[in-house]
Amino acid sequence: MTDTLTKEQFVEMLRPLAEALRAIDVDAADAAAQAEKTAAFSGDVITAIRAAATAHVDSDWLLPKEAGGVRFGRVAKELCGFSVDCVFMDSPGPRHRHPNGEIDLCFGVSGASRFDGHPEGWVVYGKGSVHVPTVTGGEMLILYFLPGGAIEFL
Repeated sequence: MTDTLTKEQFVEMLRPLAEALRAIDVDAADAAAQAEKTAAFSGDVITAIRAAATAHVDSDWLLPKEAGGVRFGRVAKELCGFSVDCVFMDSPGPRHRHPNGEIDLCFGVSGASRFDGHPEGWVVYGKGSVHVPTVTGGEMLILYFLPGGAIEFL
C-alpha cells in the first residue's frame, strides 16, 4: 500500500496516533516517555508510518517545498487538534517558538543522525519553548505534531 499511498490515506494512517497524542502533557518532564508509552517507536503503528513516509519522500505531496536545504510540507492543517508537518533535514532549520508545545516523531534516514542532540524517536517541547531545529550526523525525516497548529517563526 505504501507504493501508491495518497496524502489523504497517509493522514488517515496518522489519525489514531494524533488522537492518542492528545493525552500527552507537553510540559511534563517525562513527555517523551509518555509519547513512547502511547505509541512505541519500535511498534507496528510507528513502523508502518515510517515505511509510508520514507517511501514518499520524493512524492509531490509529502515534502513539496524547500528552503535553505530543508525540505518540508504540511501533511494536515487540522488533525485531532494538531497541525502535522513533515520535514526532511540534515542541517539547522529556522528558529521558532512553540506557544502550545510540539511533539516530534523523528526517523533517522542516514548516518548516526540526531535531532537537537536526540537520537531517532520521540522528542517533545513544552509550551513557550524556543529552538533552532538542528539535525547533525546524517539525515532525518521528522513529523511535527503542533497542538492547535501554533508556531511562531522568529
